[in-house]
Amino acid sequence: MPAARPAEPRTEDLPEDLTRLAALHGVATSYSPSPDHTVAASVTAVTRALAALGVDAGTPEAVRAALAARKAELDARLLPPTVVAWSGGPAPAALAALPEGTRLRVDTEQGDTRDGVRELPPGVHRLTATAPDGRTARAHLIVAPARLPVPEGRSHGLLVQLYSLLSHRSWGMGDLGDLRELADWAGRALGAGFVQVNPLHAAVPGAPTDPSPYRPSSRRFPDAVHLRIEEVPEFAYVTGPERAQALRERAGRLREAVLHQGALIDRDAVWELKREALELLLEVPLGPGRRAAYCDYLAEQGTALEDHATWCALAEVHGPDWHRWPEGLRDPRSADTDRARTELMDRVDFHSRLAWLADTQLTAAQHTAREAGMQVGVVHDLAVGVHPRGADSWAQQEYFAAGMSVGAPPDAFNARGQDWGLPPWRPDRLADCGYAPFRGLLRGLFRYAGALRIDHVMGLFRLWWVPEGHPPTEGTYVRYDAEAMLAVLVLEASRAGALVIGEDLGTVEPGVREALRARGVLGTSVLWFERDWEGDGRPLPPERWRADCLATATTHDLPSTAARLTGEHVELRERLGLLTRPLEEERAEASADTAEWLDVLARLGLLRGTGGDTGAPSEEAGIQAVHRFLLRTPARMTGIWLPDAVGDRRPQNLPGTWDQYPNWRLPVADAEGRPVTLEDLAASPRLHALIDAVREHGGG
Repeated sequence: MPAARPAEPRTEDLPEDLTRLAALHGVATSYSPSPDHTVAASVTAVTRALAALGVDAGTPEAVRAALAARKAELDARLLPPTVVAWSGGPAPAALAALPEGTRLRVDTEQGDTRDGVRELPPGVHRLTATAPDGRTARAHLIVAPARLPVPEGRSHGLLVQLYSLLSHRSWGMGDLGDLRELADWAGRALGAGFVQVNPLHAAVPGAPTDPSPYRPSSRRFPDAVHLRIEEVPEFAYVTGPERAQALRERAGRLREAVLHQGALIDRDAVWELKREALELLLEVPLGPGRRAAYCDYLAEQGTALEDHATWCALAEVHGPDWHRWPEGLRDPRSADTDRARTELMDRVDFHSRLAWLADTQLTAAQHTAREAGMQVGVVHDLAVGVHPRGADSWAQQEYFAAGMSVGAPPDAFNARGQDWGLPPWRPDRLADCGYAPFRGLLRGLFRYAGALRIDHVMGLFRLWWVPEGHPPTEGTYVRYDAEAMLAVLVLEASRAGALVIGEDLGTVEPGVREALRARGVLGTSVLWFERDWEGDGRPLPPERWRADCLATATTHDLPSTAARLTGEHVELRERLGLLTRPLEEERAEASADTAEWLDVLARLGLLRGTGGDTGAPSEEAGIQAVHRFLLRTPARMTGIWLPDAVGDRRPQNLPGTWDQYPNWRLPVADAEGRPVTLEDLAASPRLHALIDAVREHGGG
C-alpha cells in the first residue's frame, strides 16, 4: 500500500521581502518531506521564528526595516561572531574575504598572542582583525582537529536503559553501581567493548516526574537518583546505624515489588528514599581528601553548577516551573536570586554535592569499564533538548528561543508532525558567544564518557521550530552553523579521547551523513531499516552497509527483536488503539517484512535451530541470526539490545502513547515477562549462547 502523502499546512504565498529576510536569518520558507515533494512554510511559521530570533516581521513595514538593517549589518561586518578553522585545512572563508592588508591577532586559549592564524593549537581563541581603513572586528576562533580518529578494530557491546536493569543491590531501579558491575562483567566475561545507556541527565523534580530520560531539566549535570547510596563513602559513617538499616529495608521492598510482584519501576518512590539517605549524609563531615576533591569540582564547574544547584534549591520552595516563581527569581542574575541563593546556601550546597557524587560514580564506572578491557567503555546519550520548565532553560534562558519548541514536520509516517516540547537554542546567540553553552555541555559529559551518542544528530544542522500554541504543521526549519557545531563537537571529543555516534535515523537532509562521516562522527544503522531504498527496496546485503556506524537490531523506541520476529509488536499496538490501518493489513505487512529478512538470513547460512514440531526457526534462533548478520557487515561497532539477549517482548518506549503504556518504567524481562536481574543475566544460558554467536562471527 503506498504511503499516504502528509497533510499540508494551510499556506499562503510568502512576500518576497519576507522570504529574503528569512533566508538572511537561516529560517526556511519551505521543506521537502521527499525528493519530489516540496511544502511551503506558512507566514505564521516564518514570522514567529523570526520573532524568536529578535526580528520583527509582523508588518510589511517592519519586514522592510529589518531587511535593510540586516543587509547593513552584514555589509559593515568584517568578521562573523565565530570563525572555524580545521587543523591542516585551508584558511577559513571568512578570513579569505577580508580586505587585503588586514592584520590578524590571535589571543590563544593557552594564554599567548600570535600574529596570523597559521599553525594554531586546537582550542577556542580570540581573533582580532584590523582592516587598512581602521575598522576592527573581534571574533571567536574555533580551531579543531580535521576529524576524530577511526575506532581501533571492531567491537561489540550492550545497549540498555539503566533504570531497567536491577540487581539484588538496587533500590528499586538500576543505578550507577549496577552500571559499573555490568561494565566490569561484560568487559571481562563477554569481551564487550562498550555499554551504551540512556541519558542520565537531571530530571525535573516533582510527582509524578516525567519518566522520559529525553526531557531532562538539565543536560549539564547527572541525576542523583542514579546513585548507589552504599558506595558513597560517607554512608558508612551515618550516625545511628538503625536509620541506615531502615532505609535499606524500604529499598528492599521497592526492589522486591518490581522483581517479584509485578510492580512498575517507580522513579518517584526511589528518589524519595534516596533523598532521605542523602540528607543523612549531610550530617557526616567530608574527610580532608574528599573535601579537597569536592572543592576542586566546585571550582571546575563554576557558575554552571551554582546555577543548577540554585534552581534545585528554589524549586524546593517555589515548585519546579520557574515561569511561576516570583518575578524577581525568574532571572538567574537578579538581586532577588542572589539574596535567595544566600538564604538557601545549605540547600545549594546539598544539590552541588549531589552532582559531585553522581559525577564521581560515573567516572568510576568508566574507569572500571576500561580496566575490564573495554576499548570504548561507557557510551552516554545526549538528549536533543531540555524541559522548558527546567534548570537549563532558567539558567541559560538568553540562549533559548522563547515561544518555540523542537519537533518534526509531517511525513509519510506521521501526517500531523511532532512537537517534542523542548525549547531550541538560538543559533545567533550561540555564535555570538563562541558556542560556550554547547562547549560546556560537551565538556561535562566527556568527563566520564568513552563515547557520546548524539540523539537526533541532524539537529546540529537544522531543527524544526514549532510556535507555541500552534500544531507541528505550522512549524519551519531553522538552520544552525553546522560547521561550528561540528567543530566544537570534534574539539571536545578529541580532548577527551572519546568517540561520537550520531543518531541519524529517519529523514536526513542530503549531505548531512557525508559531513558527519568526514569529521569522524559515526552513524547509526538499524537492521530493519537497512534496505536498498534507491533500488529494489530489498534488504541491503551486509557488504553494502556503511562501516562508520553503530549497527543494531533495534533501539529503545522500537519493538524488541523477539516481538518483531513473532509479530507481537503489531498485536500490542492494536490493543492500544494505535493502528491507522486494519489489523490484517498491519499483520500482513509486518509478516512480509520479517519473512523477507528471515529468507536473507537463511540464504546466508546464518539461521540455525528450529522451533519444535513445526521445523520453523525458533525466535531465539532468529535473534542469533540477526546478530550474526550484523557481524557480517563492516560496521565498526555492533550493539546488542540487552533485553534481546533474554527474549524480552516489550518495548521500553512506545511512541505515541502516554498513560496507555508504561513507557520508561519496565524492568528487563524474559520471554514470559519475568523480570531478569543483573545476577540472572550473568548466569543466563540464552545470553551466553547469543554472545557465543557474536564471537563466532568476529565480534570479539
